[in-house]
Amino acid sequence: MQQTLENFFRALRSMDVRISPAEAIDAHETVDTVGYGDREFLKDALCVALAKSEEEVGSFEECFDMFFTREEFQDRRDNDSANDDKPDDSNVSESDRDLIGDQELAQLVLDGSASDMAQAMERAANEANVANIRFGTQRGLFTRRILDKMGLRDLEMLILRLKRAEDEAAGDLAQRLEQGRRYLFEEARQYINRQFELYARNAGEQLREEFLLETRLGAIDPRDAKRMHRIVRRMAKQLATKYAKRRKHTKRGVLDVRRTLRKNMAHDGIPFETIWKQTKIDRPKIVAICDVSGSVAASARFLLLFLYSLNEVIATLRAFAFSGNLIEISDILEHKEVEQGIPEILEKVGFRPTDYGRSLADFTENSLDSIDRRTTVVILGDGRSNNTDPRTDLMRIIHDRAKSVIWLNPEPETFWGTGDSEMLRYKAFCHVAQHCSTVKDLERIINDVLKTYFRA
Repeated sequence: MQQTLENFFRALRSMDVRISPAEAIDAHETVDTVGYGDREFLKDALCVALAKSEEEVGSFEECFDMFFTREEFQDRRDNDSANDDKPDDSNVSESDRDLIGDQELAQLVLDGSASDMAQAMERAANEANVANIRFGTQRGLFTRRILDKMGLRDLEMLILRLKRAEDEAAGDLAQRLEQGRRYLFEEARQYINRQFELYARNAGEQLREEFLLETRLGAIDPRDAKRMHRIVRRMAKQLATKYAKRRKHTKRGVLDVRRTLRKNMAHDGIPFETIWKQTKIDRPKIVAICDVSGSVAASARFLLLFLYSLNEVIATLRAFAFSGNLIEISDILEHKEVEQGIPEILEKVGFRPTDYGRSLADFTENSLDSIDRRTTVVILGDGRSNNTDPRTDLMRIIHDRAKSVIWLNPEPETFWGTGDSEMLRYKAFCHVAQHCSTVKDLERIINDVLKTYFRA
């Protein structure tokens, strides 16, 4: 039954029920304790061991019912129940047995019980690795693989041989076997459809998300906006969890030997009470300055969503947006969903001719005091200032005040410095300047920023 449980874990994971190796071990021990005799008791026990939230409980129950339900060969079960009082009743005569020989599948088709046929299909499915099914186009392939593992090819050869024999009994047997073959196909298709629901329900969604991770932010289809927001929030939550754990771990510090010995002198130096050296860890302070002109606005949307989803580990986040003039947008994003806040921001400052020099002047005049030696400044923009004064002197001031300045440019580096791009001049006053065009790039760069605050 170990293989059955492993397949059940795989089905649960496909329904977004996370199962760690330790939880899988607990589940195996649970099954060893409660056994398989009581279905509802087993279901409740495994649910306690594996489901960790109300949402996961719902997914678990749905998966359990689907996984441990056997709907195949239902009509055979009915016939088996009807014939319980007739154990000697058989659909296979002695002459039939002579024609069939040792062909096991033929015997199953003619006279096998529902449980025998279901077990044979389960064994064949495990041998065919049906749990690896991922796409709807694979259903026909896996149906054939299961039946081949059950011995379908030998059955088809037997049917062909019987049809060629000039014998009425052989012809009648061939017709019955052909009907059984069609019946097997129907039941196998039903079985595969259920396996597809179990193991591949989210495969298409996962494939789409993998594609979106590598897609340029400016090229994201509006239909994928909600999906992208879900991806970004999940990635931000993972980073927040990662660094929150690290912060909690480092609060303990290292043992202060001298203070510990002094504290425990009353106990003859035995360290009943320990004193730890405390390591002060500052949570990140981030100032985000985003260009919201043209296609850069799409990248700004996801950067701001990412940063605001990291509220567990970011102490202070102030956000600014500009095309020409620069305004602070922190209040808009704190009190409104990003989906509502971004259109409001774009209405105020978006889609105007870009003027980096003027925007930097607005920032240094009104908000320069938001930057200190603990602040990371993240600038998102293409550095194209429409041939206006780029005010690199103001970039120098920001650089000298901040812990670090990180510039994220949606354009490839080969475009930097071409046309009206001032990126190469701005790069001199950045601690990091990188091409950032996908959510994956964004995650990597934000992760690097957090590392500078939470060192192991």
